[in-house]
Amino acid sequence: MSRAEFHRVYSDCEGLEGVELIEGVVCMSSPVRIIHHTRPQTLALRWLTAYEERNPGLVEALGPGSVLLDDANEPIPDVMLLRTATAEFVDGYLTTAPDLIIEIAASSKARDLHQKKRAYERNGVGDYLVWRVEDRALDWFILRDGLYFRREPDTDGVIASEQFPGLRLDVPALLAMDRKRVLAAVRGR
Repeated sequence: MSRAEFHRVYSDCEGLEGVELIEGVVCMSSPVRIIHHTRPQTLALRWLTAYEERNPGLVEALGPGSVLLDDANEPIPDVMLLRTATAEFVDGYLTTAPDLIIEIAASSKARDLHQKKRAYERNGVGDYLVWRVEDRALDWFILRDGLYFRREPDTDGVIASEQFPGLRLDVPALLAMDRKRVLAAVRGR
């Protein structure tokens, strides 16, 4: 199915939520579990919001929203970070690739690590993080020359973004859901 056709049909269906077009396939999400999805998503958004607060007017941290990527993709990322100077919107929808996307992967792990990863890679999402909650693991991919490469934490368990100065993630703290330590890393404490 094309994105234009998907968007038209989806827009006509009242009460339908959480449906995405990924690589031309319509995907409906499973019921959302608080423990394995909503809490981690909230922490990831708080982490990026803390970064936004340190960089007012330069970036915007957002929760789920439809992104009109290309003719085969209209995903709804769990969390995203945009550079405000380059983000473009049409009719309230984001039409440029977010600079950073986080997907909270429990039941969606296979799709997040394969189809979505390919779509985000092809559309130029610079940083792509997949938090595999049930595996207690995080995959951070960085785009270089059109391909994703995995980033690994330093000896302290921290990954520093190459495209966003000061955006640091304490991976062990994130996996332990330690909000205080996650926010301290991005606030430079």
